[in-house]
Amino acid sequence: MTLNKPKLSRRAFLATSGALSFAVLDGGLVSVFRDPAVAQDLRRFDINAWVTISSNGRVAIHYASGEMGQGVSTSLPMVLAEELDADWSMVDAVQVDQGAPAAYGNPLINNILYTAGSLSIAGYYDTMRRAGASARRVLIHSAAAEWQVPAGEVTSEPGVIVHGPSGHRMSFGEVVALPRLVTDVPAITDADLKPREQWRLIGSDVERLDIPEKTRGAITYSIDVRLPGMVYAAELLAPVEGETPTVTADREARAVPGVVDILPLRNAIAAVAETWEAALAARELLTVEWSRTSPFRLTDSAAELKELAAAAADPAREAFAWETRGDARAALGSSDRVISAEYSTEYVYHAQMEPLSAIASVDEDGKGAEVWLGTQSQTVSIGIAAGVLQTTPDRIRFHAMQMGGGFGRRTFFARDLLRDALLLSKQLKRPVKLMWTREDDIKNGWFRPATAHRLEAALDGDGNVTAWRHRVVSASILQFSMPGNWLKANNRDFLVMEGTESKDYVIPDFLAEHVIADRGARVAAWRGIGWGPNMFARECFVDELAAAAKADPVSFRRRLLRNSERGMRVLDAVVAMSKFGTPPQGRAHGLSFAGYKDTRAAGVAEVSVDGRTGRVRVHRFWAAVDPGVVIHPKNLVAQVEGGIIFGLSGHLQERITIAAGEVQQSNYYDYEPLRLGDIPEIEVQIIESGAAPSGAGEIGVPMTGAAVANAIFALTGRRPRQMPFGQVQD
Repeated sequence: MTLNKPKLSRRAFLATSGALSFAVLDGGLVSVFRDPAVAQDLRRFDINAWVTISSNGRVAIHYASGEMGQGVSTSLPMVLAEELDADWSMVDAVQVDQGAPAAYGNPLINNILYTAGSLSIAGYYDTMRRAGASARRVLIHSAAAEWQVPAGEVTSEPGVIVHGPSGHRMSFGEVVALPRLVTDVPAITDADLKPREQWRLIGSDVERLDIPEKTRGAITYSIDVRLPGMVYAAELLAPVEGETPTVTADREARAVPGVVDILPLRNAIAAVAETWEAALAARELLTVEWSRTSPFRLTDSAAELKELAAAAADPAREAFAWETRGDARAALGSSDRVISAEYSTEYVYHAQMEPLSAIASVDEDGKGAEVWLGTQSQTVSIGIAAGVLQTTPDRIRFHAMQMGGGFGRRTFFARDLLRDALLLSKQLKRPVKLMWTREDDIKNGWFRPATAHRLEAALDGDGNVTAWRHRVVSASILQFSMPGNWLKANNRDFLVMEGTESKDYVIPDFLAEHVIADRGARVAAWRGIGWGPNMFARECFVDELAAAAKADPVSFRRRLLRNSERGMRVLDAVVAMSKFGTPPQGRAHGLSFAGYKDTRAAGVAEVSVDGRTGRVRVHRFWAAVDPGVVIHPKNLVAQVEGGIIFGLSGHLQERITIAAGEVQQSNYYDYEPLRLGDIPEIEVQIIESGAAPSGAGEIGVPMTGAAVANAIFALTGRRPRQMPFGQVQD
């Protein structure tokens, strides 16, 4: 039995902690720690506790990704529980609040705790499998030693270790209670992981672990946190980014019963009170003058769209190549037949249900704090808090809360709110809950940027695409949200440009390029990042090319996808599902092939247009999706359905407009997501390719825009070129 402290590298991780702690070292060797003092001492190293097995048989599986409704608090534990052979009815999921990034970090996102890009399963799949298999191996060897039988004769059933020849059985809880444990076991290799035919949990439809508490209202979000001595803060925020306030009158505000103080911040005035209601009332009584010197006072979203379109059409504007195959410029210049088209998209807001909030309790010395926050990145949030207090990350005790929606809004884009909560708590020496109203959240939102697209393609005599150029004009999200990363990015903004690669399509000469525009608003990743706008423009253009080649949309895409087996399968599946091209009277079908990272999908929309009002209505939507290995099929379907609704809402009607630097919308009555009565019937079919798991939380978005736009053209003869579509006259 190994109880000596091993020398752990930064890549070491702890596969189990608490009652029985499994330290899986570099190379796969395992050591076990039962003594709490030893386990506590080990926390000085970069160690990662994935699972705790208690003597009562309960298995607590830790997950590092943030839960914001996508079901990751179930799907990630399922992966570990599969290899551990845990009894699912005895499993509890535990959110990781903080920890060494080298241990907990997502290997696909720079080894930090960060939840975005549908990368939770893809990033943690192998780690969770190996953690479960390592723990199971130690349980098996320990039971074998207790029974004095060869470990090769011992196996497992859900929650139980079994020796078939003798009939011995021991629950996981009984094993961890044994006085002697065998930990010098062989390292886990790929060959030791369960073959697919033995999976019990992966691919099954277990019930989500978070749903019962959510339906009972028992989940605590950051907006629900209550602390002894806590005060509430409401901010009067700058109407235009970059402006500073001067209070000209606050006597009435200070007179509101319960008001603690009125405090200036960099871009806001905070009314702090014993109750939220008093803080809101005081805020409304403040008289404030703003500096009115911000360059963003010149922002006008309508004028900006025209400027973006002009830049897309101007060959003299500098552009940075994102994807190059062959020589598209030369091929287009020498072609006898070049087709071109322009598209654009407007600003959109994330519209998550829970507005932003942050709770901070700064230590007496001002160099540490306890923080409660709904965040998509524990690492980023802890780093921000440490920076605000000019301290080290170890002084920040962080609580990662479940989120009422994220969609990219809770990555870097809550940093101002967290900063202000910390500054207020430090000054007042009390815990502070800072909350934004819906109006605050929209007026100060970080939006998906407005974009303009110019596409050109050359067709040969047989109607094949021989060259392609996709020119995207947009402000850089990366430059604004992650300036440190931007300095190393060499003008490559994946948040804007992903999706323009079109690698599934056979196009010999290809160029996708980014014209970086000046920023007119706070810009951010939105659900689907660049894939949403880019797939809208690309797939509408594909339909235009098909028409120019005198081909139907399906056969034309089949030619483009001839080298993509996965792409062809989802295309054929959705065509069959929808009986594409045979809509009911007064409706039309539109098709779109789409991807999101390594997930492939195709969608068909069935659309009508009111001849009197021009209102577009989507009646049905079909989707075929290949995300690779599917961990939790029922949840995957739910995620795709949610993405389709999210995408349709943004493509049909969601719009942020800005005049003189001020956002014109303020709540759901003038920024109106799709209503329940307008949601179409949705049918999703999973196409299993056996590829590595790639996630499905965002793939529903990219396929929707072009599917609807192409259906509108089929019905009316008019091609929508600006998203959202608004009204279309028949």
